[in-house]
Amino acid sequence: MVFCYALLLLLTASLSYGAMQPKVGVCYGDLGNNLPSRQKSVELIQKLNAKRIKIYGANAATLKAIQGTDLQISIMLPNDLIPAAAANQTFADEWVKSNVSPFYPKSKIRYLLVGNEILSNQPNSTWFKLVPAMRRIRYSVKKFGLKKIKVGTPLAMDCLEASYPPSAGAFRSDVADRVIKPMLRFLDRTKSFFFVDVYTYFAWISNPIDINLDYALLQPTNITISDPVSGLKYTNLLDQMLDALYFAMKRAGYPNIRLFLAETGWPNGGDPDQLGANIYNAATYNRNVIKKFAAKPPGGTPARPGVVIPAMVFALYNENNKTGPGTERHFGQLYPNGSYVYPIDFSGKTTHYAPLPKPSSNGKLWCVVGNGKNATALAEALSYACSQGNRTCDPIRPGGKCFKPNSLIKHASYAFSSYWTQFRAAGATCSFNGLATLTSKDPSYGSCQLPSFNL
Repeated sequence: MVFCYALLLLLTASLSYGAMQPKVGVCYGDLGNNLPSRQKSVELIQKLNAKRIKIYGANAATLKAIQGTDLQISIMLPNDLIPAAAANQTFADEWVKSNVSPFYPKSKIRYLLVGNEILSNQPNSTWFKLVPAMRRIRYSVKKFGLKKIKVGTPLAMDCLEASYPPSAGAFRSDVADRVIKPMLRFLDRTKSFFFVDVYTYFAWISNPIDINLDYALLQPTNITISDPVSGLKYTNLLDQMLDALYFAMKRAGYPNIRLFLAETGWPNGGDPDQLGANIYNAATYNRNVIKKFAAKPPGGTPARPGVVIPAMVFALYNENNKTGPGTERHFGQLYPNGSYVYPIDFSGKTTHYAPLPKPSSNGKLWCVVGNGKNATALAEALSYACSQGNRTCDPIRPGGKCFKPNSLIKHASYAFSSYWTQFRAAGATCSFNGLATLTSKDPSYGSCQLPSFNL
């Protein structure tokens, strides 16, 4: 009898693992005016050997193009429809009936995501409608017999107010009780996933002096960071960030919910000389992500070793109509003409690639204007940087060696670098409300040498 019970447990575990094999997918955004057709895009995704695809909506033409493939699909209820779905079950029913049912099961829709990073980019009036919308969409999914579809919502890392060390992971106090805990209760009850977008690039770019680049790229290093509370040891930044989420869920009372890495990636380019945004780093990071999450048996994280974490790399294409910093338009694995930005194999079976040229570095960093479109905001930031004493801006005053050319952007870049290098040790950051960025290319001009930080 004991033998039979043990065999049953073994079979159950085997079936569970078989249903959740390590697979890596790609996020298919279409914010470009020069992209291939949907049918061609699906063919390119298959050529990449990706096993999953995430689309930002529920476009009928895209879903038809995917029909007949083995790609597991994540679709999305747009952010602006969340209030209607939360308030009206009929609306939720009609949306699922029109956008999901016609394509199921011919298209392997497996995940229905309600909104995208709601806690990051939507007013707080929408935050509190998220879980009610998830419940109604889940009811609709069950009503129409769409049995294999899990309902969730992707959040960004800013859902946490503490993430270091990982054992201190905790959700933001403004949403923990009213949004996160009801959401975790829903995910736990429906056996769904905590979907999360995690970018080590943004963590590294915010502090490239104290965070080792190879550690952020998942490269082998001799760096080991120990969590003083849990005793767990970390050899890469992504594991740290994922475990912070595990500990946050445990602290909230839900220690067993699975993670789904809904987005991760690294930019292959950006605005001129945007720090770390290059093909070499993008290829290194994304290849390492695929190696990690396609591994059999799965490696998991230090807090949950051996656990499968489904993962999606962002994105399929460089999308020229995306807004924001230049990096936003350079996360693709492919150029719009369908050619590879760099060789990559989403199956994880390719272990050796031809070496790519490493980007040059002079070992210095400058804090310069990254977004100078808002002249008023830039002038205010310049004034702030120059008002902090220590003769921060003397060289850009009339008669100073950096005054000419009398350019707002050049003067602001000088002020930002001067302020940052002087006050960084006291906590100053290269941000200025998103107007500044770090660069490793010397922005000095004429006889004007901008202050720099030596790495």
